[in-house]
Amino acid sequence: MSADALRLGPLVFSWSVLLALATTWIGLTVAARVARHRGVDLGRMPETAALIGLVAARLGFVWQFAGAYLAQPWTLLDLRDGGWEPVVGFAAAWLYGLSRMTRLPSARRPLRWGLLAATAVWLGGSLALVLARSEGQGVPPLVLQSLENSAEVELPRFVGQPMVVNLWATWCPPCVREMPVLQAAQQQHRDVHFVFINQGESAEKVRAWLSGRGMTLQNVLLDRRGQSTAALDAAGLPTTLFYDAQGRLVARRIGELSPATLAEQLARINP
Repeated sequence: MSADALRLGPLVFSWSVLLALATTWIGLTVAARVARHRGVDLGRMPETAALIGLVAARLGFVWQFAGAYLAQPWTLLDLRDGGWEPVVGFAAAWLYGLSRMTRLPSARRPLRWGLLAATAVWLGGSLALVLARSEGQGVPPLVLQSLENSAEVELPRFVGQPMVVNLWATWCPPCVREMPVLQAAQQQHRDVHFVFINQGESAEKVRAWLSGRGMTLQNVLLDRRGQSTAALDAAGLPTTLFYDAQGRLVARRIGELSPATLAEQLARINP
């Protein structure tokens, strides 16, 4: 079990996503139970608050990285990139709840208890995630094989500039979808080392895959034994790690990256 995600067989769930779901479920449950106890009909108010929070969290993130979404507007609806601004979403849900409490006095107590329960879960869960994070870890002393010339490459050799390490495989659909985004970023950000660690595939297969898609990547390394999965605490593929110039882990992303979510993390390691 990773500090960043829960893995159940082939499925990987981000703890931040699970926390958002738990917060929503508990808030709705508490509000509904208090309302039933007091004989109050809340209608769809709790569900509406949750929906408003969800939409606001997404729009809050999109606003910050509008340039990336304007280039491909349809990606705004692709929630697989994990682009959310939870504080904005939570504030929007709270404001909606407060407005309904003002207009409908009978709904005040159920909504208040629902919002308070959700707030307690969100704050407690957020604190637990912060304490459990592995940021600050150094680059592990992995020795891998270069796709370019079959030479051995030590991963710490890239320390000195900000570094993005991507674990991927050709059979992994989200890895395939995000690779053009990473390739474009590598070409644009010359002051950042992008390192691509292929998991368990032969050099011939990786070369053929890249050639077939007309992709040119630098720093492609082969991990035939899968040692980087454990060393980098990767719960699933794709996993992308972001290191600062001193080689300290700043963030880990499990799942597909979009131009916006990649830009978010690059800003953290290369202001």
